[in-house]
Amino acid sequence: GVDRDQYHLVLLAKNLTGYQNLLKIVTNAFLEGFYYKPRIDFEVLEKYHEGIIALSACLNGEIPALILENQTKQAEIILQKYLDIFKDDFYLEIQRHHGIEELDRVNKELIRLSRKFGVPLVATNDVHYLEKEDAYAQEVLLCIQTQRTMVEKNRPMSMINVPDYYFKSTAEMKGSFIDLPEAIENTVRIAEKCNVEIPNGKWILPKFETPKNIPVAQYLNQLVEDRKKRVASYSQDLVNKRVQYELNIINNKGYSTYFLIVQDFVNWAKNQGIAVGPGRGSVAGSLVAYILGITDINPIDQNLPFERFLNPDRPTPPDIDIDFADIRRDEVLKYVTNKYGEDKVAQIITFGKMEARLSVRDVSRALGMSYSTGDRLAKMIPFGKQGFNMTISQALEESAQLKFAYQTEPE
Repeated sequence: GVDRDQYHLVLLAKNLTGYQNLLKIVTNAFLEGFYYKPRIDFEVLEKYHEGIIALSACLNGEIPALILENQTKQAEIILQKYLDIFKDDFYLEIQRHHGIEELDRVNKELIRLSRKFGVPLVATNDVHYLEKEDAYAQEVLLCIQTQRTMVEKNRPMSMINVPDYYFKSTAEMKGSFIDLPEAIENTVRIAEKCNVEIPNGKWILPKFETPKNIPVAQYLNQLVEDRKKRVASYSQDLVNKRVQYELNIINNKGYSTYFLIVQDFVNWAKNQGIAVGPGRGSVAGSLVAYILGITDINPIDQNLPFERFLNPDRPTPPDIDIDFADIRRDEVLKYVTNKYGEDKVAQIITFGKMEARLSVRDVSRALGMSYSTGDRLAKMIPFGKQGFNMTISQALEESAQLKFAYQTEPE
């Protein structure tokens, strides 16, 4: 059966090897250990521990949880397992938040374990927001996430009652651990151990197989020439000058392979009947991209400059954004993975923000206000322009109605 127990563990990369191992651990957690949330086990830690520092975590860590269950012997067994894996790079994490009785119990036992096993303590703070004044906003956000309201008295967790889950200063942390100066000193030791240098500014592209192994730049030029029928109705003198200008920049900057790969999977998707976006962002300014079928927007018609996409005087690499039909996006990923190798394909993270209208509706609900009030205020917020989202501060400047409500309605 599946082990349903889940605990927290803090892992820090000491160097590039550690960072790469962290990526492998996270990948394993999502692909192999996912059960409601991504998870790993000791076997994974043993396999990818090199270059990593581990901390026992907050009250949700395995050792603190066992202490709270009065399983001190089992806590010692688990501690030894961590020590066997991480050796001198394992630390017992100690936190102090006023009014939390469980922390006092756990901290006493952690200090005992530290002395018995010779494991260093490290002082941390359970940071949930940046500034002390953000406690109320964090509480509202928790209510939104948990579908609760601020007027409920039996909420499972309250940041307001213990408003010190913020990023404390050095002086504040020293004051909280005045009796354990070594726990503060160890924060510096850990920081000094962590020196990750991620190689940037270098392109690492998969190999693109060309017919008869001809150079990629030559093959790109050939493909563009073969597909010029897409612009056959235009002045060929104009087309040739523009194409030659773009290809010179693309090839000289070493981006030939990038264009070949992108046109490959875009045209494959189109041939499979998968809906592909016409072109998003500055790539629409490339006639080469249009001729290759990467975009469906002719920059000559729209008078779009190529330099907005790829400026010969800037070191910034090109960025081609492609939209595929959501329901068939996985097919494209599978094609790219199979053709270029699983180790050459990755999905990147995107960070989403709540839009102004949605924020007002959600916050009003969390504050216990009526739906009609939240909806009325949200509708006062104008929509963004030219693809930019509207912010509440902008809305207060642009909407006299919203500004009046803000100044006159106590809620």
